[in-house]
Amino acid sequence: MESLPIIKLSDLSVFQKNKLVLTNVNLEINKGEFIYMIGKTGSGKSSLMQIFYADLPVETGEAVICGYDIKTIKQKNLPFLRRKLGIVFQDFQLLEDRSVKKNLEFVLKSTGWNDKKLIENRILQVLDEVDLIEKLNVMPHQLSGGEQQRIAIARALLNEPEVVLADEPTGNLDPETSNGIMKILFKISELGKTVIMATHNYNLIHKFPGRVIKCEEGALI
Repeated sequence: MESLPIIKLSDLSVFQKNKLVLTNVNLEINKGEFIYMIGKTGSGKSSLMQIFYADLPVETGEAVICGYDIKTIKQKNLPFLRRKLGIVFQDFQLLEDRSVKKNLEFVLKSTGWNDKKLIENRILQVLDEVDLIEKLNVMPHQLSGGEQQRIAIARALLNEPEVVLADEPTGNLDPETSNGIMKILFKISELGKTVIMATHNYNLIHKFPGRVIKCEEGALI
């Protein structure tokens, strides 16, 4: 049996505040693929990411993400869709007033976890995946930029997402640290998760080859 694409966009137009940013988008992405999304600032990369997690409505065309039809998704199903998506931001977005452990605990509790032992085990598992178990009780400001981004990746993995969306995850990092982040993201895709990464950094694409999708002049290439 052929597996269905995890993301399928058909004849999709993407609007940002009534302005058409992308038109006639057709795209299929499969489980475990590593995808780069490239394009100038304002070319529609972030808007497309917003469609994926139903932050922007689908007005024309179709978008099916992890089995959910974004055009018809009901409000009550949004949390279930978003649990299937892990999001990594350029600026980490860690809560500065609490430790790494408390940051991760906050996400789990707010997505319905309540068993203390399961919460603790899951936090240790994701920190192990990014090689930072020893930073469990450290405050974010005591971490380097690369470590903060690795914690942000761990946070994105908490709910076992099917797709990890990384929006310029190496944008604020030096080349060596960026390589470390890329190795972690590739490892995640090798474990069967789909990784979609928006980036301006073409050196990374040469170093870590993946499928490249380009947003250019209102179209997806």
